Amino acid sequence: MSRLQTISPIDGRLVAERPLADATEIAAAMERARLAQREWRAVPVAERAAACTRMVDAFVARAEEIAAELTLQIGRPISQTPGEVRGFEERARHMIAIAEEALADVVPEPRSGFLRFIRREPLGVVLTIAPWNYPYLTAVNSIVPALVAGNAVVLRHSAQTPLCAERIAEAFEAADLPAGVFQALHCSHEHAERLVAGTGECGGVDFVAFTGSVEAGHAVQRAAATRFIGAGLELGGKDPAYVRADADLDFAVENLVDGAFFNSGQSCCGIERIYVHADAWHGFVEPFAEKVRAYRLGDPLERDTNLGPVVKASAAAFVRGQVQEALDAGATALVDAASFQADVIGTPYLAPQVLIDVDHGMRVMTEESFGPVVGIMRVRDDDEAVALMNDSAFGLTASVWTRDADAALALGERVETGTWFMNRCDYLDPALAWTGVKDSGRGCTLSRVGYESLTRPKSFHLRTGG
Repeated sequence: MSRLQTISPIDGRLVAERPLADATEIAAAMERARLAQREWRAVPVAERAAACTRMVDAFVARAEEIAAELTLQIGRPISQTPGEVRGFEERARHMIAIAEEALADVVPEPRSGFLRFIRREPLGVVLTIAPWNYPYLTAVNSIVPALVAGNAVVLRHSAQTPLCAERIAEAFEAADLPAGVFQALHCSHEHAERLVAGTGECGGVDFVAFTGSVEAGHAVQRAAATRFIGAGLELGGKDPAYVRADADLDFAVENLVDGAFFNSGQSCCGIERIYVHADAWHGFVEPFAEKVRAYRLGDPLERDTNLGPVVKASAAAFVRGQVQEALDAGATALVDAASFQADVIGTPYLAPQVLIDVDHGMRVMTEESFGPVVGIMRVRDDDEAVALMNDSAFGLTASVWTRDADAALALGERVETGTWFMNRCDYLDPALAWTGVKDSGRGCTLSRVGYESLTRPKSFHLRTGG
């Protein structure tokens, strides 16, 4: 394949077509990156941060255009895509604001006759491989801190969202970033793996920040294993929520429906399974299902649509398969798909679904769905809820819905997850570390901790006295 084509899930239209870079073009891009980085690393942190701030300003200035274009590429309702521009801005500005402190020298207790400190130095060229589902939010997590830390960045975006890579590149160009410090590159999976592995004439990058599936994460890790470079891997999720008996049920329903069905459930940290205390069951389940039944599935270019298509017809078929398998095994569907006229088999348009009478013998409760479906199970107590939450190959986020903060903290100590929420879900706070456990990956982005993987510590030990 020498070209990529982006087909809109809305109506099958061709949104973009781009040539894929060949080995010679990729080698040239790497050479530009390496030459530019040698000078960029010498630029003071404050100046690098200022350049990234100008990029954010330029990006936000095109917010309306960028949001509409994003809807065309992935099918998220146009009433919701502006939120991604706001999230991009929030994360970028936070990482810029904390850069001076996060990258400052670490100075141990003074010792007479010596000058000692640890300095964080850039790695070189960082390859960001970003997915389509949150194309700006996932990319910004590594791009901005990598650049502020003194690295050059090459962005390889999903074939579903090539225009997103181009818009970021245009914002950096408007910010007068030196040529070669940031480059967007449309290339094949094979060439991306070569960049990670350092094979062929393209040369190798010094770090890879990857967001995507578990299977693709294994491919990245295998490629990186031949070299001593770092890899940040943000992979899948099957994120749980636990509704305790003391929860504010109206609030929990409102937020968990949104956490499960926003972006048609296509979020690595979206809610995919819910455990409800027996005492809260009747007050939670039916109001939850009723709110889901009220969703408006249809053309995401229409302002009153709040549920768009999933990204491809094959993705819809996968979710339908999980649901049907669960129904065949005894699950009960609380939403009548026939009431959603836009739901058509063989298309990306898929009705939302809520399942009860489910268990962990069903794929819908253990395998990532990445679509508009959630299973709800009744539990006896906190211990059963924790056991079920931990009964997963994934561990990205988990949440508890309760009025008892002490209980929430105690439960959080027991749940195997990268982020533990109380009365919140499906959100990244840029001041906190974004990380996962188990098959949700390894490494960290955001917060001051996020700067650590994008730099290497270098110790300076100078004898100054006799």
